[in-house]
Amino acid sequence: MSTATLQELPTGLNWLNAPPAPLHELRGRPVALAFVNAASAWCAQRLAELALWQARNPGRVQVLVVQVPRFDSERQPQRSLKLLRRQGLSFPVLLDADWAAWQRYGIEAWPTVLLVDAEGRERERIVGLGGELERSLAALCEGLPHPAEEDMRPAETHPEPRLPLRFPSAVVATPDRLYVADSGHHRILECNHAGRVLHQFGLGTADFIDGPDEQAAFQRPQGLALEREFLYVADTGNHALRRINLRTHTVDTLCGNGRAGDPVEGPVAAAAKTPLSRPLGLAVAGNQIYIAGAGDNRIWSYDLGRGELLLRAGTGQLELRDGNARSMAAFAQPVALAAVQQQLYVCDALGSAVRSLQLRTDLVQTLVGQGVWEHGDADGPRASARLQHPQGIALSADAPLLWIADSGNGSLRTLRLGGGELATVNLPRRLHGPTGLSVAAGAVWIAETDAHGILRYDIASGELGDVSIGE
Repeated sequence: MSTATLQELPTGLNWLNAPPAPLHELRGRPVALAFVNAASAWCAQRLAELALWQARNPGRVQVLVVQVPRFDSERQPQRSLKLLRRQGLSFPVLLDADWAAWQRYGIEAWPTVLLVDAEGRERERIVGLGGELERSLAALCEGLPHPAEEDMRPAETHPEPRLPLRFPSAVVATPDRLYVADSGHHRILECNHAGRVLHQFGLGTADFIDGPDEQAAFQRPQGLALEREFLYVADTGNHALRRINLRTHTVDTLCGNGRAGDPVEGPVAAAAKTPLSRPLGLAVAGNQIYIAGAGDNRIWSYDLGRGELLLRAGTGQLELRDGNARSMAAFAQPVALAAVQQQLYVCDALGSAVRSLQLRTDLVQTLVGQGVWEHGDADGPRASARLQHPQGIALSADAPLLWIADSGNGSLRTLRLGGGELATVNLPRRLHGPTGLSVAAGAVWIAETDAHGILRYDIASGELGDVSIGE
């Protein structure tokens, strides 16, 4: 353990959701400085672990989140804060826009947690998802009294408004229905095109429960796929693949046990469902459900007939690399999928890329994207076109056109398949953190996540309108 007092935080850091609190003012109480990137699934997992420990041990440790941007858009305070709040985060957040704190404390990787004891000395640093976080936090508090309520830091300032939706992350449209993943409210909604809620699946509180709709529970569901009478759900917070029977209104679990882990190929045993790692995107083709694992940078498929899980692509390394799916190809946090015939399209968020996976040959190719640190906002040929942290994709049913939710640029983009160029759709305003997309009934339906709403873009007229979700 170091005997030197940890240096003070650099001046000029932007406190996004709480009054400033220099480290010397927190003396007498342990502090966990969590250096994260809001776009990273690995950081989201570490923050979820910190939040769970804090819920079980309220006030024992003061957690401060230092957000260090990867993308240009994350230098905007509201963008960074929204990305973190999507995860249910309420810790005080500092924006280290110029990487000053990162350099001062010698941080080398996301996520890194600095554990500082009550005397202000660095006790330990936990890098990545390794280390015994719970044990280290408990040791940090050993022998210290529980803090008095008046000594605890106040809740965050200016929380998100109470609205019918909270960070909706996915939408699936049919000729007369909308299905919405209301992620912040831990539920799935069935609505008509006017936004009237016809049915709710999930209690509305974070949990992991199968059964009838009024008893079932989800935790931050973020991906949807519809096939006949079944709606499949990427239940991200529970690291599970769930299924809703729209006829019987019942929910069951196909894969995932509620905890992040390394998936295992083969039959999924009912008694101990194999773990998944932050599933985000889904697509259905025939009897296969394709799963984008943001936590392990792989694409998996679940065979509905056999109940088997199969690795389809990805080495697990966070890279943008083409080639044979099993031995060479690598993804950079896949978050959304779209399937047509024998082709699977993949939205690679940290690679600012759109990839394709040929399901017959398992060959992965990059359609748009230059590398994990290459992003921007440029239309044109694929070799020069740029995206920034895209979050969603959807295929037009009647044209070889891929729609892209370019979240970092706040725009809707299109890519004409078969050698076409990337283009930006002319919208009347900038979009606020769009993620999920669906194309149906002559419109593109958009989950405008950071604005807590659903939009309808009329393809023929170019009109953009809000869908008022309500009872």
